[in-house]
Amino acid sequence: MLVGIVARRGNRRASFLAADIRDRLQNADVEVWLDEATAEAHEQSGHPVSAMDACDLVVAIGGDGTFLFAARGVGDTPIVGINLGEVGFLNAIGPEEAVEAVLNEVEALRAGELTVREAPRLVAEGDDWVSPAAVNEIVLQGAQRGPAGGIDLETRVDGSLFSSGRADGVLAATPTGSTAYNLSEGGPLVHPEAEAVVLNEMCAESGMPPLAVGLDSEITVRLAGAPEAHVIVDGRVTRSPEPPTTVTIRTADTPIRLAGPDTEFFEALNKLE
Repeated sequence: MLVGIVARRGNRRASFLAADIRDRLQNADVEVWLDEATAEAHEQSGHPVSAMDACDLVVAIGGDGTFLFAARGVGDTPIVGINLGEVGFLNAIGPEEAVEAVLNEVEALRAGELTVREAPRLVAEGDDWVSPAAVNEIVLQGAQRGPAGGIDLETRVDGSLFSSGRADGVLAATPTGSTAYNLSEGGPLVHPEAEAVVLNEMCAESGMPPLAVGLDSEITVRLAGAPEAHVIVDGRVTRSPEPPTTVTIRTADTPIRLAGPDTEFFEALNKLE
């Protein structure tokens, strides 16, 4: 069995916890990979996050940002999150019980009894490219936000016009991502069991309210009226196509697979206050 560990970069607590989990797993005859940054902190060779899909289980130690970083490389490998952050929508395990919780997940995996929950991811597509899969959201925007920036948008859902006009950008969020960037842009909270994608215009001059559409919906966005556009996946610019251009957003073929105990959604919401 192969378990990957991705710890928050530059965080001593995460680094020490990663070493503790590594040692306990190796004592249980489990092969362990550390990501490159975590391994460097322990003066050993590591593996790129992009290779973590070769693992049987991946452990992310940190906040939701660390989980999203690890999720870029896991493919359909189950991922379990250990929360060192403040809210932890994606990380249900506290540091005190982390070691035993990971060992329990490994034993369940060995016995073929690992419980995994699936959550949708999103991808963006252009004429000759496909973005990495997003756990939280995909944002399409101009090179600059604010009065001197913005971009012209024409947004359609399954071919029908939803909205058009000038805006800073448009955001498509999964239920998992509804509590992140979408919320800061005035979008609604979505329960993780809801099968929906939130479509949310950002600072539109005369736009529509946020819209929840089905997971099987195809969202197409025509971008024009700006020198540059950005495709931002979970906070990272992954493409900068030259307008005018059309980008399609759809549900990814492979969902994120979450191991470990369920996050208590409403308890986590209270931490947002």
